[in-house]
Amino acid sequence: MAYVVAEPCIKCKYTDCVEVCPVDCFYEGANFLVIHPDECIDCGACEPACPTKAIFPEDSLPTKWSEYVRLNAELCKTWPNISEKKDPLPDAEQWKDVEAKRQYLEK
Repeated sequence: MAYVVAEPCIKCKYTDCVEVCPVDCFYEGANFLVIHPDECIDCGACEPACPTKAIFPEDSLPTKWSEYVRLNAELCKTWPNISEKKDPLPDAEQWKDVEAKRQYLEK
């Protein structure tokens, strides 16, 4: 069972999680990151590294974000792999605690 990046990551895109991932299973969109479910080894290193608390084991993902299982699996197929930490989006701190950001996800 893989880890899943959920809604709190949208418009923030902190990459602390990428830096600690031992298998480079993160993929990068314009304003969101996803985890490739077939590459994730379920080590859990990424979860505590996420400043927005956006990463969950699939079986612990809040129901309100269940669509993110599908989105992670779908978007990782077309987005480029990211294996090194980058600066977060310029206005990440302003968006960090904002709820209901799904409409801002740029595919």
